[in-house]
Amino acid sequence: MSERVIAPKSRGFLFFDSHPAGCRKLVDDMWQAVPEGRPRGEGPVALVIGSSAGYGLAATIAGLARTGIRGIGVCFEKAPGRRTGTAGWYRTAATAELAREHGHDMVFLNGDAFSDAMKDQVSDLLKQRYGRLDHLIYSVAAPRRTDPDTGTTYASVLKPIGAPCTTKTLVFDADAGPRVTEVESAPAMDDDIEQTTAVMGGADWERWIGHLAGRDLLANGFSTAALSYIGSPLTAGIYRQGTIGAAKAHLEATARTLDERLDKLVGGRALTSVNGAAVTQSSTAIPGIALYVGLLRGVLGPDMVPPVSQLTGLWDQLTGARPLTLDDEGRLRLDLWELAPAVQAAVTDRWNRATTDSISDLADLDWFHAEVQRLYGFAVPGVDYTAPVETDIPWPGPGA
Repeated sequence: MSERVIAPKSRGFLFFDSHPAGCRKLVDDMWQAVPEGRPRGEGPVALVIGSSAGYGLAATIAGLARTGIRGIGVCFEKAPGRRTGTAGWYRTAATAELAREHGHDMVFLNGDAFSDAMKDQVSDLLKQRYGRLDHLIYSVAAPRRTDPDTGTTYASVLKPIGAPCTTKTLVFDADAGPRVTEVESAPAMDDDIEQTTAVMGGADWERWIGHLAGRDLLANGFSTAALSYIGSPLTAGIYRQGTIGAAKAHLEATARTLDERLDKLVGGRALTSVNGAAVTQSSTAIPGIALYVGLLRGVLGPDMVPPVSQLTGLWDQLTGARPLTLDDEGRLRLDLWELAPAVQAAVTDRWNRATTDSISDLADLDWFHAEVQRLYGFAVPGVDYTAPVETDIPWPGPGA
């Protein structure tokens, strides 16, 4: 046993430990927020790549609770040791337990999703346990990727393209509280765009589809969605018009290529799902995003759509319960609530007026700060953080 009291300790938005009970309660709350579906018989077989955090976690929980999926989740998390396990480790254990309690056969694999070894492991398990695959959700945000063919390791960067970008951003000083400042990002140089696209573009998604198709594991009517983000013009300089945006454009081009291929192969389809803004471990690292999301919450309040509700909509559309909501470029849009003209006008007005002195009146900082803590299992209502908690929680086994 390794019970102890865990207090939140952080540097900026990065926390050094995570709280197992808080992570469990967070997963419980997400599950309860999903409207109950009415799956008939066995649910569809699904593979969620990046199943432990952010949109991928939301896709996993929404798929289980709403659609009754069975299948495999893949993620890359660190086990408990000298420090606690990562939050994703504990969230995965909680998700697996809830899946079992509700009678869903869901297996979770921990390892490098970019590797061919993981693709082989998933393919073998699919063939042995489930047969063919109905849906694949691709939700991977990573700093590096090693190409299995060449052994080359690529590193993604957050940089504008063509010229420096100056943007407002929000920082939380330990003593002085929230502060609005400006940060200048140097433009991409050399092969920054190529490197970022190699990590965050569509190459690995396409490799997964090719690997599974080569093993004859794609069911008739198979569908796949890669989760993406466009965002506001306020953050476009560093995001959609930057190196990450170039990678997202590659992801969307890959979707069009895969869509044609899958249509011919199994009558299937591929698309990108453009999600709305959320506080995630990835998004907090992007300059300006913290300020933007805090202001967006200040405008929308409880009308801001959480990731698990967004991804419930994705599953309804992938399974045919609702018609697909596609834009002119064939992207499934779950972000229309965020980009509504009236919403963006209100956020832009607050963005222009945001200073250190005014930010508390313009943004929902209490909500934002709590959301950041909840990424690591802290600030979750209903959890006693003064009580010792078991940290040595094992990775969930495959079950029967």
